[in-house]
Amino acid sequence: MRIDKYLWCVRYYKTRSIATQACQKGHITINGQQVKPSRDVFAGDKITVRRDQINYMLTVLDIPANRVGPKLVDIYRKDETPPEAFEHLELLRLSKEHYRAKGTGRPTKKDRRELDDYGLDFDDNDID
Repeated sequence: MRIDKYLWCVRYYKTRSIATQACQKGHITINGQQVKPSRDVFAGDKITVRRDQINYMLTVLDIPANRVGPKLVDIYRKDETPPEAFEHLELLRLSKEHYRAKGTGRPTKKDRRELDDYGLDFDDNDID
């Protein structure tokens, strides 16, 4: 089975064309080598999928005949992604929430309250 079709069948991509584009961009590797969408997948192959800033590591257990339901995905692949990858994604998400771009003006009332919760004080009287 082709790699783009396999990734679509085991529900890593919503459409096969998105899986094909990911292969063309170099986000998919099999046994450490970047692959084209037409590369065949066999049982025992190690696949790395770069998606949403996480490198998912999969081992192919079997080849499905068609796209499978979400409950049956574990029959065809073994997910070996380290839990640290998901923790890193959570840290990125939290840092983006509290990031304020420079030059966006004065903090809003909500921003000031959030800053007060951290214990930071920005009084106008402190400036000398």
